[in-house]
Amino acid sequence: MPGTLQLVPVEVGAQVAPGTNLARVANPTNLKAELRIAETQTKDIHIGQYAEVDTRNGVVKGHVSRIDPASQGGTVGVDVIMDDALPPGARPDLSVDGTIQLERLTNIVYVGRPAFGQESSTVGIFKVLPTGEAIRTNVKLGKASVNTIEVVEGLQPGDQVILSDMSQYDSFDRVQLR
Repeated sequence: MPGTLQLVPVEVGAQVAPGTNLARVANPTNLKAELRIAETQTKDIHIGQYAEVDTRNGVVKGHVSRIDPASQGGTVGVDVIMDDALPPGARPDLSVDGTIQLERLTNIVYVGRPAFGQESSTVGIFKVLPTGEAIRTNVKLGKASVNTIEVVEGLQPGDQVILSDMSQYDSFDRVQLR
């Protein structure tokens, strides 16, 4: 088999049982990425979805090719096959980060995900005014990703908001910023 010999886990002359791995050979031109996804976030992942893998030497486009049927330690393995050429330095067992595109929304208003914002809910978010004050504004939220959330109503493009936990000011509708 063509490739690079990575590991020989047995000693020369050792007796082995049938099915024992004698060597591990990897073909560096045909690599896949195995992403570990929290089992609570895998409900929307499907075979064929667009994905990007960051090898820290470049980002490679790919697609989901396999979803592990069982979870291990609270995560599920998701295999991504690369559609583009691998960047220099890509090798087997390299630590990578990956992003799987579940859905693409266009022409929407969105903000960073607030500390307390849940998908399809209405929350009070402090909107920053040019006067140096922030006023509580009811904002209807839509679909969410890991770090952003859609704004259905309550904010306009360019509005600045406070995303951190402001629960200590729940009894106030207006705060002065310093």
